[in-house]
Amino acid sequence: MTLHQIWIALCARKRFIAGTLLASVACALTLSLLWPKTYKASTSLVLNYKGVDPVSGLSMSPQLMPGYVATQIDIIASKSVALRVVDALGLQRDPDFVEAFRSAGGEGDIRHWIAEQLQGRVRVTPSRESSVMEIAYKSRDPEFAAAVANAFATQYMQASVQLNTDPLKKVSTYFVAQIAALREKLEQARNRLSRYQQEHGIVDTDNRLDVESARLNELSTQLVEVQAQLIDARSRSREAQAGGGREAPEVIANQLIQTLKASLAQAEARLAVASGKYQPEHPLWQAAKTEVDKLRSELAANIKATSGSIVSTARAAEQRERDLRAAVAEQKSRVLALNRARDELSVLAKDVESARSAHDAAVQRFNQTSLEGHANLPDVSVLSPAIAPTEPWFPRLPLNLAAAVFLGLFLGVGCALLSEFFRRRVHTARDLADALQAPVLAAFEWKKAGADGPGTALRGGGLQRLLPGR
Repeated sequence: MTLHQIWIALCARKRFIAGTLLASVACALTLSLLWPKTYKASTSLVLNYKGVDPVSGLSMSPQLMPGYVATQIDIIASKSVALRVVDALGLQRDPDFVEAFRSAGGEGDIRHWIAEQLQGRVRVTPSRESSVMEIAYKSRDPEFAAAVANAFATQYMQASVQLNTDPLKKVSTYFVAQIAALREKLEQARNRLSRYQQEHGIVDTDNRLDVESARLNELSTQLVEVQAQLIDARSRSREAQAGGGREAPEVIANQLIQTLKASLAQAEARLAVASGKYQPEHPLWQAAKTEVDKLRSELAANIKATSGSIVSTARAAEQRERDLRAAVAEQKSRVLALNRARDELSVLAKDVESARSAHDAAVQRFNQTSLEGHANLPDVSVLSPAIAPTEPWFPRLPLNLAAAVFLGLFLGVGCALLSEFFRRRVHTARDLADALQAPVLAAFEWKKAGADGPGTALRGGGLQRLLPGR
């Protein structure tokens, strides 16, 4: 069928289409007037997911936003929040709800039954491009609808705060026990450190170690010097003992010995002269002999004394060397003991510092957790509270009439086309030619009786109506 044929067919069935349209509009008007009015109140909430938490200083990652919004929607529509709304509005004592509960059978808890009824009528709708959510509630009473929507928003914020603070309060209780245990460990570590310092008399390990190390260095220097002196003393002692002490440098450098040697040489010269002149029994020879013996005895005594002083000096050097060696060994032991004490003291000090760090970290985390647990700060705020609507959400007369007109036209046109398809009528000369598969010679137009008189008129063009009753 062409568009012209469709238009002719619809014009031929315009009464049916108009009847369908009028019936649809009448039904819509009747239902709109008789149907109980339902009012819809909505509250808008803003989720603070992009902001920074004022207590913890943390912000939510944007990637977690879809799951976070879905979680908040589930919380709002949960039975827990619905029960809070029932308790906040006192609906379990409302006569209408009590009567409805009895009519429904009256089994179970009325609070849970009312909460289920509220859950079935509340709707939570998130925005696509923002963090705004809408809580809508439908009821026949506009004031009640607004009250329930606002109550859901308020109770949701309180439930959200409780869901955040209850785990933190439990964690705070856990931290209290842990802090007590860590404080006890810190006190034990401090007591061990103090007791060790008292037992070893250590006040400042580093300064004392510096003093003892300097003393060890000084003793070591003295020992090296004494050892050098000892080597020289031993060398002189061997020289003094080897030649009777006469060739020792100290003997040679002794003025008294040299004087005695000169006097002895002179006395020996006089003895030699006396020996050439006199007999041994002569008094002059005896006197010269006595002088020589005396000088020799004094010279030997002085040489021996000088050699003995050299040996004594060597022995004193050996004793000094032994004393310094023992002092160095003792000082080394003291320094090593002090090093060990410092190492042990460092370990104890590190234990104290570790215990203090753990205790301070636990206290800091406890303070933060305690602060978060007592902070009644919801991460959502009310953008616009619900108010009692003045116009019903359903039925809407203009919208229903517009929908009825559209539906009536759609049904009328559709039914007319279906009827034309299953029961084809001849409306134009072309329809007759197509049906008979023969050319049309003439077309007659039926007219009502008028000034021209009864009958038919022959005209060219199309057959407006061919057989009465068809």
